[in-house]
Amino acid sequence: MAKKNPSEMSFLDHLEVLRWMLIRSTIAILIGAAVAYNFSGFIFDVIIFGPKDGNFITYRWFCELANEFNLDKSFCIQKLPFELQNRTMEGQFSMLLWTSITAGFIIAFPFILWELWKFVSPALYEKERKNIKYFIAIASLLFFIGVAFGYFILTPLSINFLANLTISSQVENQIDIASYIGLVKTTSLATGLVFELPIIIFFLARIGLVNAQFLRTYRKYAIVIILIIAAIVTPPDVISQIIVTIPLWILYEISIFIAQFVYKKNK
Repeated sequence: MAKKNPSEMSFLDHLEVLRWMLIRSTIAILIGAAVAYNFSGFIFDVIIFGPKDGNFITYRWFCELANEFNLDKSFCIQKLPFELQNRTMEGQFSMLLWTSITAGFIIAFPFILWELWKFVSPALYEKERKNIKYFIAIASLLFFIGVAFGYFILTPLSINFLANLTISSQVENQIDIASYIGLVKTTSLATGLVFELPIIIFFLARIGLVNAQFLRTYRKYAIVIILIIAAIVTPPDVISQIIVTIPLWILYEISIFIAQFVYKKNK
């Protein structure tokens, strides 16, 4: 059967294309999850539970910075004051399953981008469709950088802050494994998606929903939100807050540049 021209496709035809895109993406995630399952020991012992160890590379790095600039020493630790517990019969199996699926999504992300590009490409110009390899490469790189930033920076900062926060000396931190792993996964994955902001802005600017002027107008509010997030997850010292703030600010400024570029191209 000959492939239909996008302009001749009905709403149901588009839904059918979307359905197959979701099916292929799901299969790719499941394949990635199967690979992650085979390396589950490494994923849990080294990656997931890494930020729980006081000797984790981020804590050592921040401790060296604190000693160098005579700042807060809360990262110079040997052990974080909490223990992990599994409180449900199926808890560890559930964590194994969903962690494998999350890892599968991360592994399959470039393929998912490829499927997404094929779905939206009919709305783009021919020259834009030829840039698919650049789109996949840049979007994948931003995502993996975001995941790394979330895992190595935001996750340890959050765990250290929450583990040392006490309302009374009578309360001991015995954290449910689902809560801990959920924090690691959500922070890393969410940061990876946040780092896709320039790509999202490109498409929103392409269809006219946002422009550079809009982003410049609300820049001050965006900066305030970024600073609030940085202040919440970091110790009370300037350097830690700057380390978290700068990448997010840079992403926002890049998004303004992209919106301006798209506007000029459209014009």
